[in-house]
Amino acid sequence: MRVLDLKQLLVGTPLPTAQFRHERLAKTTGLAVFASDALSSVAYATEEILLVLILAGSAALSYSLPIALAIAGLVAIVTTSYRQTIHAYPHGGGAYIVAKDNLGTVSGLVAGAALLIDYVLTVSVSVAAGIAAVTSALPALFPYRVTLCVLAVIAVAVANLRGVRESGRLFAVPTYLFIASLLILIVYGSLGAIFNFISETPYQEHAPGLQGVGLFLLLRAFASGCAALTGVEAVSNGVQAFKTPEAYNARAVMTWLGTILIVLFLGITYLAYDFGIRPTEHETVVSQLARHVFGAGPLYYEVQAVTMLILLLAANTSYADFPRLASLLAKDRFVARQFANQGDRGVFSNGILVLSALAVALLIAFGGDTNALIPLYAVGVFVSFTLSQSGMVVRWLRLRSPGWRWRVWVNGLGAATTALVMLTIAVTKFAHGAWIVVILIPTLVTVFTLVHSHYADVARQLSLDGAAPPADTPISNTVLVLVGDLHRGVLGALRYARSISPSAKALYVEIDLERTRRLEERWGAWGLGTPLVVLHSPYRSLLKPFLEYVDHLLEIGGEDHYVTIILPEFVPARWWQHLLHNQTALLIKGAMLFRRRVIVADVPYHLR
Repeated sequence: MRVLDLKQLLVGTPLPTAQFRHERLAKTTGLAVFASDALSSVAYATEEILLVLILAGSAALSYSLPIALAIAGLVAIVTTSYRQTIHAYPHGGGAYIVAKDNLGTVSGLVAGAALLIDYVLTVSVSVAAGIAAVTSALPALFPYRVTLCVLAVIAVAVANLRGVRESGRLFAVPTYLFIASLLILIVYGSLGAIFNFISETPYQEHAPGLQGVGLFLLLRAFASGCAALTGVEAVSNGVQAFKTPEAYNARAVMTWLGTILIVLFLGITYLAYDFGIRPTEHETVVSQLARHVFGAGPLYYEVQAVTMLILLLAANTSYADFPRLASLLAKDRFVARQFANQGDRGVFSNGILVLSALAVALLIAFGGDTNALIPLYAVGVFVSFTLSQSGMVVRWLRLRSPGWRWRVWVNGLGAATTALVMLTIAVTKFAHGAWIVVILIPTLVTVFTLVHSHYADVARQLSLDGAAPPADTPISNTVLVLVGDLHRGVLGALRYARSISPSAKALYVEIDLERTRRLEERWGAWGLGTPLVVLHSPYRSLLKPFLEYVDHLLEIGGEDHYVTIILPEFVPARWWQHLLHNQTALLIKGAMLFRRRVIVADVPYHLR
C-alpha cells in the first residue's frame, strides 16, 4: 500500500478550501469538542483533593466539601469572566490574543507559553486518567497502562487529523453519555442516601478551625482540586470554530459548561463525603463510588466505560486549541511558519502531530501515572487566566464602552481570584513538580523571542528596500558531473550537464586504482566526449579532495563565478530501498549547503 493511500485511509480525502466553512460546529457538538476537558476533570478533581487531605488522617477528608464549594465559586467567576471575553473578541479571544492586545507582546507570549504547556499536560493527564478508569475495572491491564496510553493518544490524533466536524461527531456521544451517567449516579446515590436504601458512612467531622490540618495542606488540596478548571478557556480560544453567530454560540456553550461542571463536581464530592469513599492506589474515587451505588453490575461498568471515553477524548480540547494557538504564534512569527499551514482536511496538522509527540513523551517519562503528572498541571492555565482577565480590565478602562464599569468589576474579580489561585498552586506544588513549569514558561518565551528575531533578520536581509539594482554583468559557470561509476544514470546526467554548458566536466575521486583504470577504459566509448577529471585521495576520503577542488574553482573564478554540481541519482522503486542507496549524495548536499556560489542539482534515473 502506498503512503498516500494509507494517509487517505486514516485521515480521509482532502477537502476543498471552500468547504472549510461548512466544517463549523453547532452548540451541541461545540460543547463536546471544547468542553470535554473541563467536564472530564470531575472524574479526578475530587480524588486529587482527597489524596492530599488523607495525608493529615481520615478526619481531614471532611474538609473536601468546603474546598469543593470554593472551587465551584471559582468556576462561576471564571466562566462569567470568559463570557465577557467572548463578547469583546467575537473572532476568538484566547489568552494570547487578549494579553498581547492589551498588556503587550511579552505578556501575550507568557500567556501563550503557559497555555501550550498546559495543553500538552491536558492530553497526558486526561489519557492517563482514562486508562486508570480502565485498569480500575480491569486490574489485569494495569501493567500495560503506558502502552494503552500511547495507543489512546495515537487514536485521538488520527481522529483530529480527519477534521473538526468529524471529530465533533465522534466525541459528542461519549461526552453526553458521561454527563447523563454521572447525573444518574448523583441523583440515584442522593436518593439512596435520603431514603436509606444505600448505606452511608460519612467522613468523620473535622475539629473546629485548622486543628490537626495545617493551612498549607488545605491550600495544597485546593490547588490540586483546581485541576477542575483546566480547559475552561478553550471555548473562547475556538470561537471561530462555531457556526454563525459565532460569539453567541460560544457564550451559550460557556454557560452550559460552567453549570454542568459545577453540578457534577459538587455532586461527586458530596457523594464521596456521604459514602466515606477514600482514595486508593489501584481504584479511582469515581469507580469506588459507582461500585457502592450500583454494585458490580452493568451500570458500574457503563460508568467506567464512559468515564474512560470522556477522559481519553478530553484530550480533544487540547487538539482543538494547541494547533490553533500555535498557528497564531506562527502568523506572528514566534514559532516555525509550518504551524500556520492547514492540512488536507482543514486542520493544523503540524500542531496536532507535535502535540501528540510531546504528550507521548510525557506519558512514557511519568509511567502513565495521573498522580505524578497532576503537580505539573494547572499552573500554566491559571497564568493564562490571570493575564487574560487582567487584559480585559485594561481594555474596558481604555475603551469605556457602554456598561464598562460592570465589565471591569467582572473581569477584575476574575483576574484577582485567578491570580491568588495561581500563586497558591505555584507555592504549594512547587516542590512536587510545578518548578518544571515555572522554568519552562520563561524558557519558551525566550525561544519565541529568538525565533521572532530570526524571522525579522531574514526579512531584513531579503528585503529590496535600500538595495541597489543588480549589476548587469555576465557570470561564469563551471559545470561538474560527480561520478562514482559509469551507468545509465550517469549518461543522463552527462547529457543534462552538456545542455547547460558545452564545457561541462566529469569529476571522479580516486579511492581504488583498479576502479579508476576500469572507468578510464570505458570513458572513451561512453563519456559523450566529456572530459574526465580524476582527483587523487591518498586517505580514501571522497569529500576532502572534492571540496578542495570546488573551493579552488571558486577562488580563481572571482565573485561572479559559480560552480554547478550535477549529481546522478537512481531512484529505487520502493521507499524502503532508499535507505540502501544515495547516502553519498546526501553527504555532498550537506557539505555544499553553506558554500556561496555553489549550486547542486539532482538528475534522477528511475528504476522499475
